[in-house]
Amino acid sequence: MVGPDVLSCPTCGLTLEVERPARGQRAECPRCGSTVSQGPHGSLQVTAALSVAALILYIPANIYPILRMHFYGAYSESTVWDGVVSLAQSRQYFVALIVFMASIAVPVFKLAGLLYLVISARFGVGRRLRERTRLYRFIDVVGPWAMLDVFLLAILVALVKLGQIAIILPGPGLVAFTAVVVLTMLASASFDPRAIWAAERIG
Repeated sequence: MVGPDVLSCPTCGLTLEVERPARGQRAECPRCGSTVSQGPHGSLQVTAALSVAALILYIPANIYPILRMHFYGAYSESTVWDGVVSLAQSRQYFVALIVFMASIAVPVFKLAGLLYLVISARFGVGRRLRERTRLYRFIDVVGPWAMLDVFLLAILVALVKLGQIAIILPGPGLVAFTAVVVLTMLASASFDPRAIWAAERIG
C-alpha cells in the first residue's frame, strides 16, 4: 500500500504529508491555500482517440488544396506541399523550411510521439521513463510551432486582400488541416505526464 507523499508548498514552503488526490481533485496548502498536489486530469483512451483522428485527417489535409486563388482571371489551387515547393523554387528556403516543419514534420512527430507515450504507459512497454518524460517535454515545447504557418497564411491573405490583387478562398484541405491542429492540441492537453511514471509508483 502506498503511503502519503511528503511535499513542500511551492508558495510558502510548508512541508506536508499529502495523500494522493483522486481524479479531478487537488490538495491545498492549509497555510496559504496554494495547490500542492493534483489528481490525474487526463485519459489515455481520450489521447489515443484524438491522436488517431488527427492522423486520419492529416492525409486529406495534405492531399487536398488549402488555398484557391483567382489572380487576374487565372485560377490555381495549392496544397501545403505545393507551397513548400514553390517557396523553395523561389529561393525562399528559410520560409519553405518553416512551412515544411510546421505543417508536415511537426504534426506527425507530435502525434506519433503522443501515441508512443500512450501505448508505453498503457501496456508498460520499456523502462526508459526519463527518456519518455523528455519526449513529452519536447512535444510540449514544439507544439505551438505547428500554428506558425497558419499565422503566415493569415498575414498573406490579409495583405493580398488589402491590395485587391487577387481573391483567395479556403480549400477543403484547410478545413482538414484546422481539424488536425485542434485535435492535436486537445490530444496534448488530455495526456497526463504522470501516467508515464504510474507503473513505477505502483511498483
